[in-house]
Amino acid sequence: MRGSAMQGRQIEIRPFGPEHLEAAVRLSREAGWPHRLEDWKVALDLSEGIVAVDSDNEVVGTTLLTSYGTDCATINMVIVATSMRGRGLGRCLMDAALALAGERPLRLVATTDGLPLYEKLGFRQTGTIVQHQGQVAATQKPGNTEVATTADIAAITDLDRAAFGADRSVLIARFAALGEFAVIRRDDKVAAFACLRTFGRGEVVGPVVAANIEDAKSLLSHFMSRKTGAFLRVDIGAETGLGPWLASHSLSHVGGGIAMARPVAARSYSSTVTTFALANQALG
Repeated sequence: MRGSAMQGRQIEIRPFGPEHLEAAVRLSREAGWPHRLEDWKVALDLSEGIVAVDSDNEVVGTTLLTSYGTDCATINMVIVATSMRGRGLGRCLMDAALALAGERPLRLVATTDGLPLYEKLGFRQTGTIVQHQGQVAATQKPGNTEVATTADIAAITDLDRAAFGADRSVLIARFAALGEFAVIRRDDKVAAFACLRTFGRGEVVGPVVAANIEDAKSLLSHFMSRKTGAFLRVDIGAETGLGPWLASHSLSHVGGGIAMARPVAARSYSSTVTTFALANQALG
C-alpha cells in the first residue's frame, strides 16, 4: 500500500525499524497496553515488523510477525491509531504480515474488536486466553522446585517445543538472558519449567510448561513466594483451570483475548506436557 490514499491521508507501509520504537510505545499506551520501550525492543528483536506511516511521517499503525522457524508464527502487536480506526488500515497491516508469513501456520490472540477482521482472513477460534494480574498475596515456597542452571536450557527448550509444537529456542535463550527460570526435576531430568521476567507494570511469569496443574502451581509459587506485594502478571488458557487458584492469590482476572489459528489443524504431535501459562499474549 505504498503511497496510497486512505480517506484523505497518504499512508505508507514500511518495515518496522528501531527508529519506530518510541512511536510504537505511544501507540500501545494510547491503546491501554502496558508495554515499555524495553518490551517493544525485545518483541522487535524476535520478530519482523511493519509500520504504517502518514504524510507527516507519524507512525499510525504497527504489527509484528514472530516466526518460530518454519513451524509456525504469531501475528501480534496489531495496533491502529485512534484517529485512523475504521478506515481499513488494520486490514492493510494484516495483509502485509500475511505476506511476510508465507506458508507458515499462524496463531494470534484477538481482541473482540479485531475478531471480525481475523475471521474474514481465515482465522478460527481455538481457545480463550485469560489475563490475571495484581499484587501477589503471601505464598508458601514449594519444596519441589529449584533455580534452573545454564545447563538446563537445552532441556527447557525441548519441553517448550513439545508443549508449544514449534522450536522457540531463540525465544528461550533470550528469556534466559533477560530473566530467570525455575524447574522441577524427576529422575535427574527437567520435568517442568517456568520463566520470570520484567514486563509492563511489573513482572510476568511465562511460559509455564508442566505435565499437570499441581506442578504448574508449584512453579508459579516458586516465584510468587519471593514477590509478596509485587505486581505480577500471568496469561493462561482458560482450559488450564488455573484461574481460580490465581485469583485466590490476589491475581485477579482482568481481561484476555481469543486464541485463533490459520489453519486450524489437528494436533500432529503428542506430548506429555502442556503450556499452562503463555510467554505473553503476543508471543504465545
